[in-house]
Amino acid sequence: MSGPVDDNAVPSGNSSVAIPTDISGQILDLDEDDDLEVFSKDTTLTEGSSFNASMQTSPASMINQYKFEEEEEDADTKDIFVTVDNPESLVTAIETYVTYRVMTKTTRSEFDESEFEVRRRYQDFLWLKGRLEEAHPTLIVHPLPEKFVMKGMVERFNEDFIETRRKALHRFLNKIAEHPIFSSTEDFKIFLTAGELTSHKKQGPGFLSRMGETVKAVAATVRGVRNRPEEFTDMQEYVEAFSQKISSLDKVTQRIVREQKEYLEELKECGPMYALWSQSEEELAEPLTSMASSLDSCCKETEERVKQINDHLIPALHEYVLCTETLKAVLRRRDNIQADFEAKTEALATKKADRDTESKVLSLAWDSLVGRSPEEVKQQKQQKLKAEIKEMRDELDKMEDRLEWANNALKSDWTRWRKVMRTDLRSAFIDTAERNVSYYEKCLAVWESFLHSQRTDAEGNAKDDCS
Repeated sequence: MSGPVDDNAVPSGNSSVAIPTDISGQILDLDEDDDLEVFSKDTTLTEGSSFNASMQTSPASMINQYKFEEEEEDADTKDIFVTVDNPESLVTAIETYVTYRVMTKTTRSEFDESEFEVRRRYQDFLWLKGRLEEAHPTLIVHPLPEKFVMKGMVERFNEDFIETRRKALHRFLNKIAEHPIFSSTEDFKIFLTAGELTSHKKQGPGFLSRMGETVKAVAATVRGVRNRPEEFTDMQEYVEAFSQKISSLDKVTQRIVREQKEYLEELKECGPMYALWSQSEEELAEPLTSMASSLDSCCKETEERVKQINDHLIPALHEYVLCTETLKAVLRRRDNIQADFEAKTEALATKKADRDTESKVLSLAWDSLVGRSPEEVKQQKQQKLKAEIKEMRDELDKMEDRLEWANNALKSDWTRWRKVMRTDLRSAFIDTAERNVSYYEKCLAVWESFLHSQRTDAEGNAKDDCS
């Protein structure tokens, strides 16, 4: 692990949500090329999702009077801006993959220049995430796109597929850029500035090393942690509860979208039927035509509403479904560090007990064989045990420091994550509420206009009959 870091700074959560959008369809697991790992369609909630007090709503609506308790960080305070765009498909003799342009603008002194432009593929993003998790195991790294494609997608690298991935990777890099620790790491700087990453990737842990870490993690999980601090137990319970709730909301919202799409398809059939009917009913032609027009207008508004839920609310919910898995992994890594510390503490206690209960019988038996005095052999054994105990104490001190750093890092990042999560979800909920109000108001206006026109016509016809 890297040296101690100052994790006490907790910046305000000024992040927007750009994650998978249409996950209402069935999903296929895919374990092929890493470059096929994508979110379902995603979008940036800053594109129309941030609450705007000047947004037009009904005078009776109180939503537009809502103010965030946590003001977003002013853009002028940011000193690094990252954009992922301009995807290009590359075809070689052995593979097909997509690269993305990563453009960086910064005023930070540690960068040699103020602007950089590089091209990266998905595996490069995966490398960055792995390096950050390796160096800071108890900090929360934003999740990368999942390994799946939607059923029915014929072309793997069609425009929608590529745009989906671009937005997800843009979201990932900006989350890293907003993080007080990750944004200052050498690995992030290398990712943004190096012409190629091949030489840097070779410096990472090898396959056997990663396997060793995995075995240690499994062993620690089996061994368990006996003295976990209560605050981390509370975190774990919170994550489990949050995971169940956000997953349920995610599934229900997806089901609502599916049902709304079915309703929309049926609604689209109504307008043409009324229009067709009007051609055979002279006396009802005008109201039938008006009905067709009103239904078409409501159909367009319903389509926009479904798109909003699909593009904004579902992505916000699903992002935090993924985040819960990240949080669980972070808590497991913290427990592994503590389990290693506890195991080393037990080993030291055992070594001390061996020193105190050394058998004189064995010493005497050994002494008679080698022709050395019992006292001399005893002293040598005591010195050896003393040296081993000192070495174990030094190692234990380092492990204690590592555990303390890990705990402090997680506590600080946990506070930051919850603040960002509240801001992200609140923004998505307020945006959904605003758009729902707008949807119902527009549909109400359509039908009120229809009623007004029919009443006017009825009154006119009544006057004609009287005359």
